[in-house]
Amino acid sequence: MTSYCSLLYLGIFLPGVILGYQLSPRKLRPYVLLAASYVFFWEFSGKLLVYLLFTTLSMYLFGLAMAGLQKKRGEQVAALKTQGLPKDELKEARKAIKARSQKQQRLVMLAAVLIQLGILSVLKYSAFFLTNWNSLSGLLGLPLQVTVPSFIAPIGISFYTLQAVSYLVDVYRETQEAEKNLSRLALYMVFFPTIMEGPICRFAQVAGSLWEGNAITWHNLTYGIQRIAFGMLKKMVIADRLNSVIETIYTDYAKYDGGIIALGMFFYTCQLYMEFSGTMDVVIGSGQIFGVTLPENFRQPFLSRTIGKFWTRWHITLGTWFKDYIFYPLSMSKPLNKLTVKARKRLGNHFGPMIAAGIALSAVWFSNGLWHGAGWNYLFFGVYHFAWILLENITEPFVVGFAEKHGIDREARWYVIMQIVRTTLLVNVGELFFRAEGLRAGFKMFGSMVSDFTLKSFFDGTILTLGMDAQDFLITLVALVLVLSIHLLWEKGTDLRDQLARQKTPVRWAVYYGFLFFIILFGAYGVGYLPVDPIYAAF
Repeated sequence: MTSYCSLLYLGIFLPGVILGYQLSPRKLRPYVLLAASYVFFWEFSGKLLVYLLFTTLSMYLFGLAMAGLQKKRGEQVAALKTQGLPKDELKEARKAIKARSQKQQRLVMLAAVLIQLGILSVLKYSAFFLTNWNSLSGLLGLPLQVTVPSFIAPIGISFYTLQAVSYLVDVYRETQEAEKNLSRLALYMVFFPTIMEGPICRFAQVAGSLWEGNAITWHNLTYGIQRIAFGMLKKMVIADRLNSVIETIYTDYAKYDGGIIALGMFFYTCQLYMEFSGTMDVVIGSGQIFGVTLPENFRQPFLSRTIGKFWTRWHITLGTWFKDYIFYPLSMSKPLNKLTVKARKRLGNHFGPMIAAGIALSAVWFSNGLWHGAGWNYLFFGVYHFAWILLENITEPFVVGFAEKHGIDREARWYVIMQIVRTTLLVNVGELFFRAEGLRAGFKMFGSMVSDFTLKSFFDGTILTLGMDAQDFLITLVALVLVLSIHLLWEKGTDLRDQLARQKTPVRWAVYYGFLFFIILFGAYGVGYLPVDPIYAAF
């Protein structure tokens, strides 16, 4: 089982779980999902399952500990009312109880979060930081070399760790009650469609529907399968087919001119989007079959007009996690609030708050880059997007003023298209560094695009030696047009599944079979194609 689009998952595992779930009594159905999810996790990570079990058990116990402190606080406040204290003394006593309880809960929450992030950091980042420490020590001539450990991280650790942290912080904030049913919490953590690549769910979003055990309906089954099929088209026909060209260019970039490197850059961004959003389609469709509505992770990101808007449409659940648990807590903290007040007096209402927001935003994008991987190219990727978003915010008043002065309609079609093209180009450059074999390679590839850009290789036959022939390019183009058309309809609010459901039976089944045969005939598998592991599962 290499991915959610594998024959083992779609042809054996998922149908087996559907059958076992539907044949079980309602009360046992959540346990069927739980057992299937642990089998799925074991298939990828084996004994590393112990990390997930420890994370689940520890967050369960820490959640109950915070709930106990909250209950104790309530009892102490209620007891004050029976003591007949004067109003002012009652107010002060209640304030003192709440402050003491808040401090205790904060300590429990911080300990819980540090444990979760500590496990992630040791398994995923210790080798990177210690290697760089050794390099720095050697450069300075210091006898401070340390042994670099080698750890294997379980699949999906970056995703389920963020889910654990969100649950713990929400319990601390009292926006989420501590879960007393360990099995229910465990299913939230390990639900097999989300464990490998997300989306990053909040407990309140999915816990209820996961544990209801409702029977599978015809509507959920058909709509879920349709969504799965759309994801398979993206991954198997487009993303996997592009992989051979991308591997060739990024591995031997020094052999090619800037035009070919630019092609590899655009192909990789296309592959990443089609692979990740396609996997999300399969994941969301799998969840829908069981009546579980998972949060959307993409919303036509390449129709965005700015980098900031792009990141509200791409990997949405990761972005909202960073916003809720890093950006807002930092930007609303006392030190940054004081900074904003002072800066607003000197710089005005637009630029004043931007200093504190910029500090919080830098923490978000440092974390974003590091979350994706332990490498300087990932950190540069985060800094790159932080710089562009900050620049957009700083220059917005000047852009608006320039447009008004020169009578430019910023909602005109040509202007919107220009913004979309610019944003798409900037995103692609960021993905070039993201995919490059190290930061140095990324700068060399970018330098080649700038200094040695030519279209000669597109016409002398070089392009057909990269791993795709003319037929491959044609199939990819047709599939891209099909996906783009569907996305444009979604952007306009048209749900093709609803429209298809209203058609007559022969029409519906003709579409079903046509879509299925297109994937079977033109999917990138078989002789000449190597299985492509899911990209985001590595993060």
